[in-house]
Amino acid sequence: MTNSGAPPPGATIVQYAAQSADGTQQFFVPGSQVVVQAATGDMPTYQIRAPTAALPQGVVMAASPGSLHSPQQLAEEATRKRELRLMKNREAAKECRRRKKEYVKCLESRVAMLEVQNKKLVEELETLKDICSPKTD
Repeated sequence: MTNSGAPPPGATIVQYAAQSADGTQQFFVPGSQVVVQAATGDMPTYQIRAPTAALPQGVVMAASPGSLHSPQQLAEEATRKRELRLMKNREAAKECRRRKKEYVKCLESRVAMLEVQNKKLVEELETLKDICSPKTD
């Protein structure tokens, strides 16, 4: 892809861009007669308002982060995200199967132990029955 000096598809030509003392950025978008004021922080906020003062001239390239991507880049990003999600899902499924196997093994061990204990109790019961029952000769 060659760059002929034209803006990338989806980019916005900004006639004025400045950062104020409070950390907000202002962008004047030609043709719309509005100023977009962006404040950064934990959660970026945007405010669209009419310009309050005369704006200096000069063209600055700017665009929102999502608008610089071509359809091919968006498709690649979606594919990458899908592959990452599938990989995480495979790992989670593998871990789930491992935990289930461990749980079943623990249950089987407990069943075996309880069967042995039950057998001993049945034998003890039979022994006690023999001792306590009146013998008739």
